[in-house]
Amino acid sequence: MTKLKKLLQDKMNEDKIEIAPSSFEVIGNREKAVAIVEIPEEMEKEKVFVAAAIMEMHSNVKTVLKKLSERKTEFRTRDFEIIAGDKNTEVMHKEYGYWLKVDSQKVYFSAREAVERQRIAQQVKSNEIVMIFFAGIGAYAIAIAKKQDVEKIYAIEINPDAVGYMKENARINRIAHKIVPILGDVKKSAKEFYGKCDRVVMPLPLGASEFLEDAVLCLKKKGIVHFYILVDKNDFESANKKIERVCKKLKKRFRILNQQKVSEYSPRKWKVCIDFEIL
Repeated sequence: MTKLKKLLQDKMNEDKIEIAPSSFEVIGNREKAVAIVEIPEEMEKEKVFVAAAIMEMHSNVKTVLKKLSERKTEFRTRDFEIIAGDKNTEVMHKEYGYWLKVDSQKVYFSAREAVERQRIAQQVKSNEIVMIFFAGIGAYAIAIAKKQDVEKIYAIEINPDAVGYMKENARINRIAHKIVPILGDVKKSAKEFYGKCDRVVMPLPLGASEFLEDAVLCLKKKGIVHFYILVDKNDFESANKKIERVCKKLKKRFRILNQQKVSEYSPRKWKVCIDFEIL
């Protein structure tokens, strides 16, 4: 244990401060990473110490960002405060053998959903045409294109910074020929693809039900939708009813393939994914 680490540990013990792994997220690689941390109000005076402790425990962390807000605006970004380290928060994040360039101050990205991205990628079949709503920096598109020999992935995103990163990430991973980034609003841009897709992925849980009809209309006569939504704990039925209402309106038959818990959004809410098939 280094001298600094011992001093930090002693102070943590003295002030009874705990830094749980679940309270911060590390995005990046072994050379450079950014830690995003939630600081409780009672620990506000200790935030610099908390940042120092994180950077000591994770030598690759060059910046510690404190969350100042929930995700907001149509770009789904947060306000942050840099409490330690480099002001340049752009990093190269590695997961499952591919690279994602990202700056959390400019775009939405969750490293914690890497396993979920692989779950979806494993279900995609060869030669499928895949549509991704709210595609962000292309994390789902990259995961799918690296895993499966798809015909094409159309990825709609409204944040121009995110679309820029998506294009760069497709180039970095040598799959730009498979991915078509589209800068635009899903409600307007999706209409061009009605009846053309085998699968639609909807990774944005907030307000996703407003776009559920568009997702179903993007499918060919049959296909699969991965519908993400926030629900009360174990309340999958409310999400299923939203699907049922849309399919009834569009006169489509459907069946639920899987109900997946993805992550805890808050003490009372879970982000879940309903995989369903239009028959």
